[in-house]
Amino acid sequence: MVSAPRKQPAALGVAVSAEGVRAPVSAVRIADAARVVLRAEQVKQSLISITLLDSRAMATLNREHLGHRGPTDVISFGFLAAEGAGVVGDIYICPAVARENAKAHGASVREELLRLVVHGVLHVLGHDHPVDERREHSAMWKRQERLVARILRPTA
Repeated sequence: MVSAPRKQPAALGVAVSAEGVRAPVSAVRIADAARVVLRAEQVKQSLISITLLDSRAMATLNREHLGHRGPTDVISFGFLAAEGAGVVGDIYICPAVARENAKAHGASVREELLRLVVHGVLHVLGHDHPVDERREHSAMWKRQERLVARILRPTA
């Protein structure tokens, strides 16, 4: 009796690189956090790159793609992938801005950087939020905070 070949589970591909910056969180931890979001959102296949940039490079990216001055914390680009290719996207994070955000909000730099990973992945997946003070009350923000809590929860 010949059995049908087993279907391999699709891969949740996440690549992390740091362009001349020291990351407050390991590349493995960043990729793992992104995969937590992808699994929670029931993504079966992905190819996502997460790049950590210094303030100057982030300011350039922010100006060229969003028309804003200065560095920002996270910029995400989701791409229309070929059928069956899964989710494809690029996420850029600036650890220097993450440090400022952490200090302003009384969070650790590690927590803030992981929050930006979650935020970026949710944007790649098509989630959005208002750009004003309602942002923190949006469905996306609430989803983000639940996922950050899950990622930060110690494993027993």
